[in-house]
Amino acid sequence: MITNNKKILIVEDDIVAAQFLRETLEDAGYFVLGIVSRAKESIQKAKELKPDLILMDIILKDQMSGCEAALEIKQNHKNCKIIFLTAHAQKEMIEYAQQCQASSYLLKPYREDEILATIAVTFSQTDPIIKKEIEEVFFSKGFSFHFKKCRLFHNNEEVPLTEKKLKLVEYLAKNVDLSVSKEQICTYIWGEQRSEHTVRSLIYRVKASIGYDLIKNSSGAGYVIRSKKEY
Repeated sequence: MITNNKKILIVEDDIVAAQFLRETLEDAGYFVLGIVSRAKESIQKAKELKPDLILMDIILKDQMSGCEAALEIKQNHKNCKIIFLTAHAQKEMIEYAQQCQASSYLLKPYREDEILATIAVTFSQTDPIIKKEIEEVFFSKGFSFHFKKCRLFHNNEEVPLTEKKLKLVEYLAKNVDLSVSKEQICTYIWGEQRSEHTVRSLIYRVKASIGYDLIKNSSGAGYVIRSKKEY
């Protein structure tokens, strides 16, 4: 029984995986517009059906990749959210997917709880997770993050952080005031899913390094850094 008015299109060329996604979404009350297996077909269906969300496989058995299809879809449907599906989350592929303005990522093999949590967080956001077109974002207590320099500062003095700590702060700064899930953080930093303990440990180490609890829990749905105006 449909209890959610959000329309979702599945682009996945593995029929077993696609059917699992459909059943999971429909059981949760989402309206699945259909399943397509080719990039060009997904572009046409997006024009016709105007989905709220597309679950897009990055690697398709087609001349066009899911990333290329996503770029074209976003040009015509800026409000359509896209979650990429992939079994391979190497750094280069993640960076390419970010350029396509992906709202999030799901790694194969799919887990029902991760699918629903990622979709719920994605729909709770007012905008897709994309790189902010600003040079610097300001937090409380004199902290700021400079995007071009990719550095955290405190009262204009650089805060030395290791690579993974810096990537965590960078990702949250890109999505300042938006809650991001554990799954999204893991994909960005490690390219694969890690345990909740691993994420919490990294956050604790960031806090210890800067001497301030900059990263906050967000109603149990994820993590967030608030901009200065929120305090």
